[in-house]
Amino acid sequence: MTDYYKILGVDSNASDDEIRKAYRKLSRKYHPDIAGPEFEDKFKEVNAAYDVLSNPEKRKMVDMGVDPNNLSASGAGAGAGAYANMNMDMGDILNQFFSGSFGANAGSPIPRVNRGEDSLTEVKVDLKTVVFGGNAKVHVSTFGLCQDCAGKGSADKTDPVTCSECNGAGFVQRVTRTMFGQMMSSEPCRACEGHGTIIKNVCPNCHGHGRVRTSREVGITIPAGIKDNSRLRLASQGAIGECGGPAGDLYVDVRIRKDEQFTRDLNDLHCWIDVPMSWAVLGHKVDIDTFDGKKSVEIPAGTQNEDTIPLYDLGVTAFGSKDRGNLIVHVLVNIPTKLSEEERSLIEKFANLHDEKVSEVKQHAIAEPVGNKKGFFSKLKDAFC
Repeated sequence: MTDYYKILGVDSNASDDEIRKAYRKLSRKYHPDIAGPEFEDKFKEVNAAYDVLSNPEKRKMVDMGVDPNNLSASGAGAGAGAYANMNMDMGDILNQFFSGSFGANAGSPIPRVNRGEDSLTEVKVDLKTVVFGGNAKVHVSTFGLCQDCAGKGSADKTDPVTCSECNGAGFVQRVTRTMFGQMMSSEPCRACEGHGTIIKNVCPNCHGHGRVRTSREVGITIPAGIKDNSRLRLASQGAIGECGGPAGDLYVDVRIRKDEQFTRDLNDLHCWIDVPMSWAVLGHKVDIDTFDGKKSVEIPAGTQNEDTIPLYDLGVTAFGSKDRGNLIVHVLVNIPTKLSEEERSLIEKFANLHDEKVSEVKQHAIAEPVGNKKGFFSKLKDAFC
């Protein structure tokens, strides 16, 4: 018998919430769209285990030692009036006796129509889509409706008929000989596999499940301001349930591609521009690229290396709002490394004007100039302008 608890990595006394969490973790780990097509069988195994353990009736069968997906190989006896081996385990007898399965109603038939599994995929978007919001498409491989039988599971598209063996109950009574005498218990009907109904003419395409594996394209809306690694939920876009059951949900993990010109910090964007020393000293106006098109940036005279210039409302649109962050322009001043005699003479003149000596160095605990002292490029501007 298949150990469904072991497949999900949970104990037999695990709660429904623990089983659900284990399933979500494993379904994401082994999803063929993420782990690769070679994990499809493992993914199916995880889904099958969750399908059993998330269904109270199926789980009860498992706890009774009956595999709901392979009834022909489970249990002993052949229906009402059959006699099992006398060597029945004492613990099993007592467990079944006190749980009420001896002589008790076994419950409702196992429904053929079930909700489909949730699916998981991911989409990669560029930073501009995050700034303004936009649309994207993902390819997903899930169970879709079998077109041959329209989800009925029957080749002639007819509804299942009531099982004549159990009269639609899904369970049959069996008599077991024990040391206490003859005792009656319930077991799933093998003729209908516990469903209470039988599909007369099974669809050869879906083998009676009403769904087949399909690949399709799904359009999604990317909201402005979404964070990297966020997860979107698309209701009823997951796998179609068995025999026409409702579809599960599709979860999409959003990955934001690295941009060549901008970095993001919450709702602010940052970029760095290289400027020659003369622009920093004398000031200059320059056009830069933004997600809103070309914008002019005024570099003030005396700009220092790593000074920042904010361009307001050119950042990322805040999630769930129309407000936008800012674009912060970082100025990198290019200091010439090779000077001509004339250039060197001018720089030395500047140093003499400000009485700058190599031996004199001011040391500070912070990066900014102390007090009202001017930066290098401000003083250079004063010297030559």
